[in-house]
Amino acid sequence: MTSSGAPHRVILLAYEGMNLLDLSGPLQVFATANRLHARGELYRLQVVSAAGGLVRTNAGLPVATESLARLDAGLPGTGIHTLISPGGSIGDDFVIDTALVQWLRRHAAAAQRVCSVCTGAFHLAQAGLLDGLRVTTHWHWAERLQRQYPALQVDAEPIFIRQGRIWTSAGVTAGIDLALALLEQDLGHQHAIATARQLVMFVKRPGGQSQFSAPLAWQTAGAGRFAELHAWIAANLGADLRVDNLARRMHMSPRTFARVYAAELGRTPARTVESMRLEAARRALEETAWPLKRIATESGYGEEQNLRRVFQRQLGVSPAQYRERFSARH
Repeated sequence: MTSSGAPHRVILLAYEGMNLLDLSGPLQVFATANRLHARGELYRLQVVSAAGGLVRTNAGLPVATESLARLDAGLPGTGIHTLISPGGSIGDDFVIDTALVQWLRRHAAAAQRVCSVCTGAFHLAQAGLLDGLRVTTHWHWAERLQRQYPALQVDAEPIFIRQGRIWTSAGVTAGIDLALALLEQDLGHQHAIATARQLVMFVKRPGGQSQFSAPLAWQTAGAGRFAELHAWIAANLGADLRVDNLARRMHMSPRTFARVYAAELGRTPARTVESMRLEAARRALEETAWPLKRIATESGYGEEQNLRRVFQRQLGVSPAQYRERFSARH
């Protein structure tokens, strides 16, 4: 809430063909936080479209909205605390809503936070709000976003990215993760976890977590000769996964295996093993109460000290600190 006790105004932009969950996911997070908070309304939620009235989502369900004109008549008032541009499209093309873009150009600078979910980033980019920033979107749209707006630094990997007051996220359920992170910024970790628990979230995911699971990503990337190898690695993280042993499974010499693998996938076999082991350890810390010794063994690090070194090097925190921040069990 603001220092005056008034609730934060959260504006969610709507347009024809948007993804229903890109809108309803963040909306429900803030609505649930309101319901759980004992000291009155935290967020004043408004869904707004260019003309107002019913807006049809790509799921076919219409959503009731206010018009931009009516919203403008109520500003500045308490101002805009959080502005969210959801994503979605009709078919495989994203059509810019020019009225929303023009409104963003006039009003986004006054918002304390400006956010996008999925292809909602295209609206922010068209309004010039993302130039020079590292941003993300749904992996399917990342290449197009980068091509269409070369001033951006598009990273298709994370679930969400914060750059100052600008937040961008991947698609669909990632909008819920984004909203929980916004809630955590406003009220703290425990409030965000309580809301996630009320929503029956399996785990509150950190923004740096990949849009892909590492095993799935590498099975997809190696959809050919290495697909079965990646599936085997994911199921045997505690095995000896040095290049010699992996090459033997592929019936190749170590030198040929390493060369062909790097040429086809753009990284070494060791990097793939490392990414799978790190994800396995992160998920164990988030989702289980296992002791560190067991996590180190199950994820292939062997000793606790190896696990600690990797976390410090890759994530800048210890395994215990990571669990404290991101465990769904807190």
